[in-house]
Amino acid sequence: MKKTLFADISLLLVTFVWGATFVVVQNAIASLPPHSFNAVRFLLATLLLGGWLILFERKQLSHLNRKLLFSGVIMGVWLFVGYAFQTVGLLYTTSSKAGFITGLCAVMVPLLSIILLKQRPSKNAVIGVVIATVGLYMLTMTDMTALNKGDVLVFFCAIGFAMHIIFTGKYSSKYPSLLLTVIQIATVTICSFMFSLITEDYMTAFSPSVLFRSEVIFALLVTAVFATALAFFAQTNFQKFTTPTRVALIFAMEPVFAAATAYLWINERLSTSALIGCLLILAGMLFAELPMGKGFLLKKIKQRKKAV
Repeated sequence: MKKTLFADISLLLVTFVWGATFVVVQNAIASLPPHSFNAVRFLLATLLLGGWLILFERKQLSHLNRKLLFSGVIMGVWLFVGYAFQTVGLLYTTSSKAGFITGLCAVMVPLLSIILLKQRPSKNAVIGVVIATVGLYMLTMTDMTALNKGDVLVFFCAIGFAMHIIFTGKYSSKYPSLLLTVIQIATVTICSFMFSLITEDYMTAFSPSVLFRSEVIFALLVTAVFATALAFFAQTNFQKFTTPTRVALIFAMEPVFAAATAYLWINERLSTSALIGCLLILAGMLFAELPMGKGFLLKKIKQRKKAV
């Protein structure tokens, strides 16, 4: 119980860091293109954790095999999908909207788990999706900016993050946390560099005049150290003590932190209808994750009787 509680608190802190960095990233990608930004961000995180692995946790390297490598790459690919769509999407939408749309991954996790694990959806999951969908409509269709390309891109990012949560839950308990984390963020680094070379003017992006701008340096350091290296090591390490559904519920707080920091830092405001939409999305996330219903209560009562 103590491990689960500590894991939940740690993951909540990770969620706060992710939510708080939406504005920081949005400011940075105005100068440094999205894939180039992610490439440098994840490269720095890979070097940081990779160096720690070699210097202090070298014994974990003895566990390296094809299965572990494959697991880390799968996690990294889905993580890349999430960050690629999210960072590009931030070019066209606001931090608050991006945070709430990203938070839809909390609803997607139980649904995608159902598909992958061949389990029937619960009533809560279905109702939660309906509520969140209505909220998404109010957030994106009735706001002044309406539905834009950025909102659609961030929606696909939510799918990527949902898949990452599912596979992290599947693999995190099987392999050493630090080694698995290094492999997945190294995968994101490679994918980001590849897409940067293909889709962006990397010669300009990686020039000193861009990389050494104050807002870019600040964003890279904050996101590489806190929102990437430490955050994903914490997720990989602590998710083994909880469930993907519980993690998704905790991550549902990310859009709340994103909207709060956007308001505090750049006074970014949402319209009344958009604010109601945000609240409905959050309600849908929570409803989809909370174990409610008579069947659940009866199951818990039976478990307690058996324990007694």
